[in-house]
Order: sequence, then structure tokens, then C-alpha cells
Amino acid sequence: MFKTALRNVRAHKARLLMTVLAVTLGVAFVCGTLVFAESSSAAHRAAASKNFAGIALTVSPKEPPPGEAGRGGGGALDAALVRKLAALPGVAEVRPSVDGSATLNAADGSPLRGGKAWANLAGAYVPGGDGTDKRYPLVTGRAPARADELVVDRGTAAAGHLAVGDLVTLATDGPVLKKRLVGLVDTRDSRVTAGGTLALFDTATAQRLFASPGHFTSIDLTAAHGTDPVTLSTEVATVLPADRAETTSGAAQAAQQATNVDLMTRGYQKMPKIFAGVALFIGSFLIVNTFTMLVSRRTREIALLRAIGATRRQVVRSVLWEAALVGLAASVAGFAVGLGIAEVLPSILTTRQDPLPAGPLVIGIRPVLAALGVGVGITVLAAWLPSRRAAKVAPIEALRSAEQPPTPAASRARGITGLVLLVAGAGLLVSLTGAKDASDANMQNAMFGCALLLAALIALAPLLAGPVIRLGSRLTGLFGNRGRSGVSGRLARANALRDPRRTAATASVLMVSTALVAGLAVIGSSTGQALDRQAADGLSADYVIEARTSTLALDPAAPKRVADTPGVRTAAAVADSTLFTGGNVRSISGVDPAALPEVMKLDFVSGSAGAIGTGRIAVSESVAREQGLRTGSTVKAHIGPGQDFADYTVVGVYRDNPLAQDALGARDEVQRHSFKPGTVQRILVRTDGAVSDATAARLRSATGNSPLVQVKDREALVAEAGGTVGELLTLMYGLLAIGALISLLGIVNTLAMSVAERTREIGVLRAIGMDRAGVRRMIRVEAVTVAAFGTLLGLVGGVFGAWAVGSLTSGAMTRYVFSPPWGTLALLTLLALVTGALAAAVPARRAAALSPLEAVGKT
Repeated sequence: MFKTALRNVRAHKARLLMTVLAVTLGVAFVCGTLVFAESSSAAHRAAASKNFAGIALTVSPKEPPPGEAGRGGGGALDAALVRKLAALPGVAEVRPSVDGSATLNAADGSPLRGGKAWANLAGAYVPGGDGTDKRYPLVTGRAPARADELVVDRGTAAAGHLAVGDLVTLATDGPVLKKRLVGLVDTRDSRVTAGGTLALFDTATAQRLFASPGHFTSIDLTAAHGTDPVTLSTEVATVLPADRAETTSGAAQAAQQATNVDLMTRGYQKMPKIFAGVALFIGSFLIVNTFTMLVSRRTREIALLRAIGATRRQVVRSVLWEAALVGLAASVAGFAVGLGIAEVLPSILTTRQDPLPAGPLVIGIRPVLAALGVGVGITVLAAWLPSRRAAKVAPIEALRSAEQPPTPAASRARGITGLVLLVAGAGLLVSLTGAKDASDANMQNAMFGCALLLAALIALAPLLAGPVIRLGSRLTGLFGNRGRSGVSGRLARANALRDPRRTAATASVLMVSTALVAGLAVIGSSTGQALDRQAADGLSADYVIEARTSTLALDPAAPKRVADTPGVRTAAAVADSTLFTGGNVRSISGVDPAALPEVMKLDFVSGSAGAIGTGRIAVSESVAREQGLRTGSTVKAHIGPGQDFADYTVVGVYRDNPLAQDALGARDEVQRHSFKPGTVQRILVRTDGAVSDATAARLRSATGNSPLVQVKDREALVAEAGGTVGELLTLMYGLLAIGALISLLGIVNTLAMSVAERTREIGVLRAIGMDRAGVRRMIRVEAVTVAAFGTLLGLVGGVFGAWAVGSLTSGAMTRYVFSPPWGTLALLTLLALVTGALAAAVPARRAAALSPLEAVGKT
């Protein structure tokens, strides 16, 4: 049977080519993503190993025991300990370090990777006996020697367009600093080479910024020749203060740093994996369709095999061997294409602010196994149902010249199965629409309902093909009764309806991709509009000034400077913290009730903002609903960490507002109990005039042009709120391209086989007077008909699913309204029809080129 499968592959290689291409596409994304991930990880490991090369041990402070926050080990790492370590016989060299984080402004004033502490490295330039720091060799200029000087690495200088002699604006976790750039260094730190920044100061300045005068954050030790790590660790332990410091090997630090950087950049791998999954999912329909048609065409051949003694298992194995050979070819091709994808992904995903690490491609065993497993596995699995159908062919079928239609019982079973799935899927989705709760359980149920709905449409497609195509022909007049066009149209309709199962299988490829894209388009459009309304409607202020990340705070003097800025009417400082209410953790904003109406639009269901004060809070409607609270209720809670629970009175309930967060309290009380007491995280600004670049510039100047602070107007807030939606739309267009490509391959494959089956029929049409243009038109109309049928089912399923899924978010997103993007959906429909017309080009040309006499004479 293996020889039979090999012969069939050779005989049908042209028809199997489209299947190979579809599987190749999915395998390429899978392998490309895996190779890209392994290559990135290897580059991170290599960079980390170089950075920690020569470091045997690092001494660092221990975390203090719970309740003893003031007894950390940082105070133990001082010059005296450095001298003790240097005197040990197993230590060749000691390098004390002072490490922290600093965000720099580029030459144009924009922050370099603002707020990303893991990538904004800072520390001390520690010169050795020769006056240079071996970890950071100077490239140009000199080392920092005074408090107003710094050096940066070459990559940071290039990204920020900084040159030696420039005055650089930076911030650590407080006021803005300005220092003169006096030199450039080189670094092998993988966090910096992966897109971070590096700023180095003289030791005294670094100690004031990141530790305390005379103390260090870590001490690196190089082992003397012949000293093993165990002996060195034992020696070091004798001089370390008990319970206040610990040691870590350089190898362990390199491995941990490589892992951390790899995790930080792992998001780049998600998009290719999603594309791979979609390509394989949609491609599986093409595989099933191809093998179904091949089995149907070889009914007599399979029947003869059965007649001469082949068992059903042998027939199944023959078809599966054929699928395995096709999958193997696709795996090899997909692996080769995947290497190309892995090679170009870094250049596609990298940006000036987020460069990816450079390094050679690393081809491990995982991508190879994945290529074989995915390519061969998916193809064999998709061919299993056609193989079972082939095994059911009885020897008597060899005497029949035509393919037998499905029995009424089979059609009835398919219809019942489809209706059950339809009722179950649609019923589940409709039942969820009243929940208005986007919990994980509800979202999983919604996804399951969408899957049932899609399966129902696939099952019912052969039964719907006839009625839908006939109705469409009457509504559009595509298959008119006049002229040659009418004849071609009627023949195209008849060809599409000749085998509804084939038409449905071909249309299902396009249906699945259309449903995915249409659903994402509707959810993206509705969510984007809701976020736009929510961002704009909840804000009376003209500007929001805030720290770039939640872990940072504004300069305590910034609110006063902003309030004194010309043109500012109101500057309301907001302190953010955490509200603990029993087992629930909520966010709370500390505000000034008197200034609140000027800067924030709050719609109170009950109570008012004016009653907010010490011990009195207002809560959002969703929090009140979840915890059973109302105006006048008392709740046990505490603000910030480490506080005792106290009674808080609820003095108001307001409709959900992202600026107000979950609860509102008095600013002085929230500030006292926040993670950083006395700080504020946001300033809401109301101006006397219109929003302008000049006003924004004055506000940035009031914050000292700090790279840790951003000034956003309403338009910027709306754009930021729609950032996730933009990523969703990018994903949607990628899925659309993949779906259109695989659908194109599927329709080409189906039409090519259909033309081959109807060779004599086309010859007769040519013999009785149909010209070549008429034949081409017939094939094109048939392709467009199949594409339109699949698109219609996909739009119905996708829009209905998006309506149900979107309704779950309306509880958390009060401005959410189901809003289909009709223009996008119309464009999607047009693209599907164009895909059908393009797919018909080659088969139509081949059909029109048939000689009437040769075609009629073929058997």
C-alpha cells in the first residue's frame, strides 16, 4: 500500500501542490518562531556570559527578615568590607559596584526607554589601579570625575543622538538632573544590548543616588589562579557579616540575567505563533477538501483494490501514507521557509527604542521535531476522515461510472448534527449576553460557544449551499437568462450545486478566515469607540501629567510649579494607592474634593464627591455591586501596606470612570498610607485657553522636562486607550492576509480538479458553440459564487459571535456599544470576491485552452 500511495502522489502531484503550500505556510511560522526564540535566547546567554566573565562570586545584601525593614545588609557593604575581601588569599581582584536605574532624555527631549527600569541601567564607573574600569572600557572621552558628569554606552549615545560635551537631562526617582556627558564606554551587558540604556557616574555620586555615602550595592570578586569556587566561597564567608550579606556565583548571575531578558522580550514571539495556529487551522480544511476530492475521483480505483482483496485497513493506510508523504514534503519546505522568517524577524520587530539582540541562527532539535510533527501530524489527521470514507467504498462501486450522492440518511444525520451544534452554540452565546461580566469563565464559555457555532456552520454548509446560492442568484441577477453571460452563469450555478459537499468544503476555508477577521473587526471597532468615549467623557481637565509607570512618583514640588504655570486655572494632584477590603484588593485615588469637579466628570448614582474626607470614601458602581455596598455603608478596609483595618464610610457611588479608578478618598489620607508616603502620581490640569503645543511645553518645563513624566492631552489619552485596539487591528489584517492566501489556494485546487473532471463536458460545450471567453466566464462565476457563499456564512458567524463576546465587556466598559465597522466588512466581502476571481484565473485559462475534439475523446 505504500507503493500505491507513492504512485498516487506522483500521479496527483500538481493537485497536491496547493495542499503542500498551505501546510508549508503554517509550518514556516511555527519553525520560524521557534528558531527565532532559540536564537534570541542564545544571544542573551552569550551576552550575559561575556558580561559576567571573570566574576567568581558577587557579594550582595540579604533581604531583611519580615518586620525588620530597617536592618538590610546594604549598610554592611562598605569600604571596610572591600578591604577585608581584598586581603583574602583566594581573591585576585575586588570591584565594588553601585547599581540603580536612571532614565535619560534623548537630544530631542524624548525619553530613552522611559520608565522601563529593567532596561535603564545606571551605576558607578569604578576605575582600577590603571584608572580604567575593565567592565566598561572607554571608547572616547574620559571617565566621570565630578558630581555633574556622566558617561553612557555607545548604543545609548547613538539612540539618543548624544555626543561628548552635551548636557544630558535624566532622572532616577525624583527631581530632574542635568549632567555633562564626558565620555562613551562599551558594554556587554545583555540588558543594554537588548535595547536598554546605561549611565555611569563617579562612585560618590552613584552612592548618593542609589545607596548611601560610603556604601555599595554589590561587590564582585575575581578568584586567584588555582582557587576553586568552593574554597573561595568558604574564605569569603568568614569575613561577611552574619545574616546581612550573601554570595552568588557569576555563572548563576549570567543564567538569571539571560532568563530575565529573554522573558522581557518574549512578547515578540506571540504574533508569529498566532499566525502559525491560524494558518494550520484554516489549512486543515484545505487538506480535508483535497483528499476528499481525490478519494471521490478514485472511487473506481479504490473499489477495484477492494475487489482484488485489499482490506479496509489497507485502503485507510494507503490514503494516510499519501497524506504523510505530502506532509513530509510540506515540512521540509516549511522548515526552509521558517529559517528565512527567523532571519528577517529581528529586522522587522526591532525599533530604535527596542532593538533585539544580534546573533547567529540557532537550529535546535525542537524546530526540526515541530516541523515534522506539525506538518506530517496535521496532514495525516486532516486526511483521516477522507481515508475512512475511502475504506467504505464497496467493490460494486467499480461498476458505476459516476460518483454517488450522499444517502438521505447521511444528509439527515449531518443536518441533525448541525442543528444541534447551532442550537447549543447560539444558545450558549445568547445566555451569556445578559451577564455583562468579562470574567475568565464567561470568556471561556463564549469562546466555546463560538467554536460550536463555527462547527455548526461547517456541518450545515452542504445543506445551505443550494438554497443560499439559488436565493443569491435571484437577488443579484448574476445568473440571468439572457445572452451568453446568462448561459455561463446558469452553468456556473449548476456546477457549484452539482456537489454541495465539495462547494461547502471549499467555501469553509474562506468562511473560517472571514469569521475570525469579521469578529475581530467588530470587537476592535466597538472597543475602540468605547475607549475613545470613555477616555474623553470622564475627563474635564485639558491635560494629565503622570509618571510613566505605576512604580514611579512625581516630584513632590511639581504640583506647586504646575499650578503657578501661566494659563493654568486648576491643577489637582492625585495620589494613587491600594485599598484592601478583606480578601479584595482595589485601587484608590486620593483627591481634593473641592477641585474634583473642575478636572473630572463624575456621574454619581448616589451621594456626592463633596462628602469625601478622612475615613470617608466613594466607590465605583462595579465595586459597589460586587461587594454589596451603597451610600451609607460601612466597610472594613485599610489603605496601603502594613496598616490596620479600620471602618470606612461609603459617602457616594459613581459610575465607572478610569481616571477615578475603583475608589476615591481624601488625598492627604491616601498620601500618608501609600507605598511612597507623601507622593502624588498624577496632576489633572485645567487651563484658561485651548490645548496647544506651547501650553504643553510650559507644563513639561514645570516638571523639569523629566524623562519619567509625560504630559498628555485628551487626544493623546484617546490614542493611548486605543493602543491595544491598534494591536488587535494589526493582528486582524495579518489573519486576513493568511486566510485570503489559503482560501486562494483552496479555490484554485477545487477548480483545477473540477476542470479535470469536466474535461468531456467542457469539450461538448465548446463543440456546440461556447467560445473560450464563455468557458473562462463560467469558471470565474463559479469561483466567485463559492467565495460569496463562504464569505456570507463567515460574516454571519463572525458578527454574531462578536456581538455575544462584546456584550460581556459592557459591564466593565460602560461606554461599550455594538458598532460593526460596515466599511471594513464591505471591504472584507469585496476582497473575498476578488480572491475568488483571482483563484479562477489559472483553471479558467486551462479550461478555455482545451481542444473540443480532444476533450470529447477523453475518457
